[in-house]
Amino acid sequence: MRHRSVADLMTPAVVSVQRGTTFKEIARVLDEFGVTAVPVVDENGCLVGVVSEADLLRRRGYGSGTNTAVELMSHPVITASPEWSVVRAARVMEKHKVKRLPVVDSEGRLVGVLSRSDLLQLFLRRDRAIQEEILEDVLTHTLRLSPSSLTVEVADGVVTLSGTVSRHSLVPVVLRLCRSVDGVIDVTDRLGYERDDLPVDDARPGAPR
Repeated sequence: MRHRSVADLMTPAVVSVQRGTTFKEIARVLDEFGVTAVPVVDENGCLVGVVSEADLLRRRGYGSGTNTAVELMSHPVITASPEWSVVRAARVMEKHKVKRLPVVDSEGRLVGVLSRSDLLQLFLRRDRAIQEEILEDVLTHTLRLSPSSLTVEVADGVVTLSGTVSRHSLVPVVLRLCRSVDGVIDVTDRLGYERDDLPVDDARPGAPR
């Protein structure tokens, strides 16, 4: 199974400013590109900070004169790496309460930006693509199950699993792996099993046999 990475979903064409970019120039960039923050890079393209609308308004309130990006920016910056899974990136966003993450390579160069709207693309995957991944990657390659023994239906990201597996203990494994597939919103369990190899306390109430 392959989870989508930050590199798969990030926006690679990044608007950025230099350390010496002035207050007014930064304000123009934010307005022109319709963004609320802009990364600040050095002469090598390495990320050194971020200037947001809030940074501009805060400095403006101090009544300061002309300022440059290096004076206005917030730093250090919470960043992501291209090889991160999108799940890891989403958790970092949630933990730090940010709406976007600059993406930097191993040398600190800015290579993209990942936003919450980019993450939403996961849930816009075609149902057919989700179904194929579950059948081929989860059932056939990962679990070595016969796809013919199970039925996988996907509607608007909701997966319904039916059919019979050999052992009861396989059911939670199948469910967990299907839930982890990118784009899956929920999984409906209609699975049965041939042999109950779980302790009584672990048995699912009402599960078909």
